[in-house]
Amino acid sequence: MTVYLDTSTVLRVVLGQAKPLAIWGKWDEACASELLGVEARRALDRLRLEGALDDDQVGAFHAALARIERTVDGIRLTRLVLARAALPMATPVKTLDALHLASALLWRERRGPDLIFATHDPQQARAARALGFDCVGV
Repeated sequence: MTVYLDTSTVLRVVLGQAKPLAIWGKWDEACASELLGVEARRALDRLRLEGALDDDQVGAFHAALARIERTVDGIRLTRLVLARAALPMATPVKTLDALHLASALLWRERRGPDLIFATHDPQQARAARALGFDCVGV
């Protein structure tokens, strides 16, 4: 099984939140946009600035995120990804979500049709299903 990891799924694991993906770590291969690292680090910094995380927690969470990133096949944010993300979609899609979807679409076209899209965001899951992905996490 090959899975595309949306940032929401990784953050839930890194932060130790309830109900992580039931299939977490049980895949043969995982991929994600390189956007994952940016989004996750922005979320960690936002939590730090809001006082929800202390310095020790931030350091531990950054280390956990780096460990996960090393195990995931990173999809570059190329001009092709950006162009695909700019195309119309069947459902309302936010900009960063469109970049994730475009990354997954291009990976699926190049590597195989059996890519599962993992997200904890219901709107992102609707958009992924409209593009023909099986979804987990919602």
